[in-house]
Amino acid sequence: GINAEYGAAAMSGPKICFVIGGPGSGKGTQCEMLVAKYGLAHFSSGDLLRAEVASGSERGKQLEAIMKEGKLVDMDTVIELLKEAAYKSYEEQPGKIILLDGFPREMEQAKKFEEKVCKATYVLSFDCSNETMTSRLLSRAQTSGRADDNIETIKKRLVTFESATSPVLEYYKAEGRLVSVSAEDAKEVIFANTCAGLKL
Repeated sequence: GINAEYGAAAMSGPKICFVIGGPGSGKGTQCEMLVAKYGLAHFSSGDLLRAEVASGSERGKQLEAIMKEGKLVDMDTVIELLKEAAYKSYEEQPGKIILLDGFPREMEQAKKFEEKVCKATYVLSFDCSNETMTSRLLSRAQTSGRADDNIETIKKRLVTFESATSPVLEYYKAEGRLVSVSAEDAKEVIFANTCAGLKL
């Protein structure tokens, strides 16, 4: 019956894929390509926060006040939003991989998510040298005018990213759930390797 089916589905749970890559690693582009080709669900905490604010809900209003003060939204709230999005997507398309873009940013987030939501099936890491990321960000700055794309800021962002995410990558590598893809190549090559890594 329907309960038995639901029970089985609930056991397997959403197929979560954490997507980790430094600024300029091209992970956003790769996520877009995965969505376009395979219809995977794709969420980033930033997009979910903005959508919640735009919805005008009570929680959205609280979040807006926090962000206006330049404060960071607490981890539990971010995880709650990701959980809601993941389960909604899971109900709509149970077998589809759900990409969580730019999450987790550090080990504590990874642990908390797996505790409160479910284990990640895959952790996709786009590996890219600091030189490559820096040159990509600098060329992006010329077209985008993003204030955070100057050389000093870029260096700081890369250092922050590396120190926060390396324990995450080591942990999942030991667990056998890490899919590492070189992000040095042309985007089509990166995409082919990503698809192979995720068994798509």
